[in-house]
Amino acid sequence: ELHDALKQDGYSGEKLEVFLVRLVFCFFADDTGIFTPKDSFLDLIENRTREDGADVGQTLATLFEVLNQSESERQKSLDEDLARFPHVNGRLFEKTLPIPHFNSAMRAQLIACCELNWAAISPAIFGAMFQKIIELDAKDRRRQLGAHYTSEANILKLIGPLFLDELRAEFAQVKKDKNKLFAFHKKLRSLTFLDPACGCGNFLVVTYRELRRLELEVLRAAQAFGPIADVFRAVQVNVDQCYGIEIEEFPAQIAQVALWLTDHQMNVEVGVEFGTYFARIPLTTSASIRHGNALKLDWEAFVPPTGLSYILGNPPFIGKTYQSAPQKEDMAALTHGMKGAGVLDYVAGWYLKAAQYLSGRKHGYAGRDKKQFEDVRFGKQKTFVGDLFVELEQADETARAKIRCAFVSTNSITQGEQVGVLWGELFRQGVRIHFAHRTFKWSNEAPGKAAVHCVIVGFGMGEPQQARLFDYADPAGEAHEIKATQINPYLVDAPEVALPTRGEPICLVSEMVNGSKPTDGGNLLLSDSEKIKLIVLEPEAAPWIRRFMGAEEFINGVDRWCLWLKEMPPEILCRLPHVMARVESVRQMRIASKDEQTRKDAATPTLFQKIRQPATNYLAIPKTSSERRLYIPIGFLSADVIASTEIFTVPNATPYHFGILTST
Repeated sequence: ELHDALKQDGYSGEKLEVFLVRLVFCFFADDTGIFTPKDSFLDLIENRTREDGADVGQTLATLFEVLNQSESERQKSLDEDLARFPHVNGRLFEKTLPIPHFNSAMRAQLIACCELNWAAISPAIFGAMFQKIIELDAKDRRRQLGAHYTSEANILKLIGPLFLDELRAEFAQVKKDKNKLFAFHKKLRSLTFLDPACGCGNFLVVTYRELRRLELEVLRAAQAFGPIADVFRAVQVNVDQCYGIEIEEFPAQIAQVALWLTDHQMNVEVGVEFGTYFARIPLTTSASIRHGNALKLDWEAFVPPTGLSYILGNPPFIGKTYQSAPQKEDMAALTHGMKGAGVLDYVAGWYLKAAQYLSGRKHGYAGRDKKQFEDVRFGKQKTFVGDLFVELEQADETARAKIRCAFVSTNSITQGEQVGVLWGELFRQGVRIHFAHRTFKWSNEAPGKAAVHCVIVGFGMGEPQQARLFDYADPAGEAHEIKATQINPYLVDAPEVALPTRGEPICLVSEMVNGSKPTDGGNLLLSDSEKIKLIVLEPEAAPWIRRFMGAEEFINGVDRWCLWLKEMPPEILCRLPHVMARVESVRQMRIASKDEQTRKDAATPTLFQKIRQPATNYLAIPKTSSERRLYIPIGFLSADVIASTEIFTVPNATPYHFGILTST
């Protein structure tokens, strides 16, 4: 509501986004001990600003300056109510913003925000806030960005088999051995995570929270070997283990702050456990969240020199027909030379980009005695002595082979023609599927939540030690695990195979073809009432009206008709002025088309643009059907029934073909 009020008043764009992120931090800090005493921020707004709101913007601007200054930099005459606020740093309050002007209603909204309890805030609110705000910016922008926020439950489905289950099992084995426990703690600190489509950071936030919770268990176990003298120093896991790439600036800012807030939440949990409060203020360590296009950025130039441990996330869900021109360019650059890549969804780009990173690229070394070696990946000149570079290269490849990835995706990349194109290429690069969740129903906490059916695919270089496959009896229900020998790209426990696209049947049968395409602006099509009205006006038109059948009409018994004028003599058409008017409308519609072929077809306005109607009775197969059906409804239709492009037809089909196509 505060966002809406400020935006409608003219305070919008990047300055509003940064301002909101700062407010969220202040709300949180007010309730969690970062600001002391508790409710210092609320007190400042409630008791130190005018009721009409006129000085709220200036007060906040001054506070933001104070939060960006160390105590030694502040003036001695600084108001004591402002001087009690700590130095935050972390560049969160570094940039000077235009001062927003508040009125009494906006001030009341700000105070209402302060009065909420932000101490136990869930990371879900950041995703929900982001999604709500971009919905307000444009109706279809969320689809263009693919910004379908992932719920915590779905994040846990991914990070469990990716790394968390294994870490918990390892902890259970080492917790009673001091040296092994110490080594395990060091391992937790060494892990690094990249979300290359991080949005507002939900995957990284939940990942970091679970890592910190595991570290807390380590500290608890360590007490068995003696008291922990300095808990603050004992906590090793930090937000700088998290890396993200996000194409939109606002969610990238939210991700940065969300990780700081989660870090403080976990510090509070540690403090409660050990009876000592501590806060990492000022913020000297931060996650690396890069604002940019992940499909264009060089991941290797961005991630830590020691490499990554895990790549994870929820890349954009955008089908091939919904991709913008820049998105198509992204895919074209990534898939250059890949046969059939035009069928791929946008999410496939992240799989291909990750595979590039895992497999590495060829290095430009020309001979064993050459001391100058150009590392193509980093674009730098490096000097090596003898064969040292070979060892480093091999070590790098070994490290890459250990990296594990997992993405949430639409299930389309594990079905149909995309499988052969995408997974054929990934297999060629050495990628193998390590675990997977088969189709489940999307759920999230945001308003207007997306109705999508998803899969999770975990992958890496080489075969897994144990393939794990999760199935759903009900896509909206809970998963049950299947111990799998090998997971193929259709997400079944079966040999690794990716079927190529083919345009011909595998045996001698009638070919399945599309129905006929009117391209008529609706002028050759008739509802039941329009058909009756036309026949009343022009009875001679009746023989030229045929039943028109698409998927909806076939499955649900809807009556629809069309003018099928293929063999109508011109002298009959001349006697039917209402039919003539419809034909003329078709001609005008086609002339006005941007498509060259459609403009050419304006010369034959009595005909459907594409005529593929079988001459004999045929088997009709609707292109779309309910997911709740075990069988696609198909059946035989008379040659007099015109099949639309929403129907596939099999001319000359027999009951044998019907039986095969309706079998499980």
